[in-house]
Amino acid sequence: MTATERGLKTRAAAFTVGYLRLLALLNLAAVVSVPFRAEVHEHNGGAYFTPYLATAGLGSAALALWLAVLMRRRKRAAWVFNLLVAGPLFLLFAAALTHDPYRAHVFNWISTLLTGLFVAALILGRPAFTAVGDRSNPRLALAAGAGGLLVSGAVGTLLVGATNRITGATPADLIAYALLRGVSVGPLADRLDAVDAPRWVDITINLLVAVSFLLVLYVCFRAPRGRALLGEDDERRLRELLDRHGERDSLGYFALRRDKAAVFSPSGKAAVTYRVVGGVTLASGDPIGDPEAWPGAIEAWLAEARRHAWTPAVMGASEEAGVIYGRHGLDALELGDEAVVDVTAFSLDGRPMRVVRQAHNRVRRAGYTVRIRRHRDIPGAEMTDLVAKADAWRDGATERGFSMALGRLGDPADGECVMLECHDAEGKPRALLSFVPWGAHGLSLDLMRRDREAENGLTEFLVVELLRRAGEIGVRRVSLNFAMFRAVFERGSRLGAGPALRAWHAVLTFFSRWWQIESLYRANAKYRPGWEPRFLLFEKSGDIPRIGLAAARAEGFLTVPRLPGPVRRTPKAAPGPDDLRLVR
Repeated sequence: MTATERGLKTRAAAFTVGYLRLLALLNLAAVVSVPFRAEVHEHNGGAYFTPYLATAGLGSAALALWLAVLMRRRKRAAWVFNLLVAGPLFLLFAAALTHDPYRAHVFNWISTLLTGLFVAALILGRPAFTAVGDRSNPRLALAAGAGGLLVSGAVGTLLVGATNRITGATPADLIAYALLRGVSVGPLADRLDAVDAPRWVDITINLLVAVSFLLVLYVCFRAPRGRALLGEDDERRLRELLDRHGERDSLGYFALRRDKAAVFSPSGKAAVTYRVVGGVTLASGDPIGDPEAWPGAIEAWLAEARRHAWTPAVMGASEEAGVIYGRHGLDALELGDEAVVDVTAFSLDGRPMRVVRQAHNRVRRAGYTVRIRRHRDIPGAEMTDLVAKADAWRDGATERGFSMALGRLGDPADGECVMLECHDAEGKPRALLSFVPWGAHGLSLDLMRRDREAENGLTEFLVVELLRRAGEIGVRRVSLNFAMFRAVFERGSRLGAGPALRAWHAVLTFFSRWWQIESLYRANAKYRPGWEPRFLLFEKSGDIPRIGLAAARAEGFLTVPRLPGPVRRTPKAAPGPDDLRLVR
């Protein structure tokens, strides 16, 4: 295919999107403009403005706008749907032009011409629509359609029966009236002399059917859920890559979460791990493996996204990875900074460390002690007890974490992880920290839990003990946490900060009352770490709200209600916040 042919097909596909957007706009105009709506229905029967279903104008506008979104995402099922509907409509319009009453109005000629151009653009742009849907969509769509029709019909029949102004109507009359009102609020159902319902009932039934129809279409065209999670072979290959290149990224080990999927470069020397949430393929951290093979893995991941019409996004990428992703069309937005402590340079001496030093000394004098072990050195019974205590100490019922959490404390496969256990003067467990490996000589914080009734300052005590005794386990650097918008808090209150920076600082400070964004930064800054910037990567700025919702769902800060059904057991996701909200 030549460049000219590809450009023509791309423009044809773009025309279909523009046509549907115009359709939505005109439907809205028809709804809000009574004279315009009357003119349309008088001369065209409303066919052009409701080309898929003779239902409420708002429903038609929503349908056209939604189909435009699906066509922009190059959904093959949306292409088939549009062709199956618009093709017969064009033939119907063309045949109608042979009759004098229809042919006499210019508007009908314009309607037929635009519909014909739409059909031609669909046929010409066919190669551009390659995104596949979920295989279960047709079955679920049938179930949604049957359920929607049953609920709408039942509710509509009850409303008609309760408000009918004419006595003597049979159940069959009520059901027939409700079904006809589901199709149209026009004169179609007025032929039933035994029923006379209020106008609001007609509109309510019509809207119920319209919503049911849109729900069926949503189920038909929804993106695949990405059910292919991390298998044993994928995990083995990822561990091999981490053994060779794990020191590059502190978040690398979190690629082993088993609710992620992995796509490898053609050479197998690099991989991108991701999870699909709400139609967003959400990767985290840098690609795993040899940086020279990163482009191949990124291309494979983006090809998978295009094939399924997923929105690509990366959370917490480093600057090096952001540059590589940028060459593949992704833009970057700085999210914040990761706190990394160089163990060899850490010291409690000096005035800047006074608060941490005092907290550490107070807890130590109270008789608290810390035990540091690799997970593989903890007997099974003890690990079971630690897992139970971590669950009991969790703040809230919801497990949180995705991009910077492993989500499976005590798994035998994670023997290289490091556990810090804090006991009080009586030997009772009071807190724990768990770290995952970061190459051969680094650790990255995974889990932080504490007993709420214990001494304040346990967090500082545990972290300091790890940094002071890191040499016992061969550790040289520790990644503590991620502080969102750190630069804003650090520079926003300084002398000389501009008005925009001060305003942004005020907004974040306000929301920190609930989300403790600033507290997280202050808690990290206590240890005088180095700061490594982390970025959100995205393809289009308009996708950021959708990506934000997907990220909130993945991290456990936003839960979506689900219908009752079989319980699916999944590995425990990451930690909840502790007393300082230090959450990975």
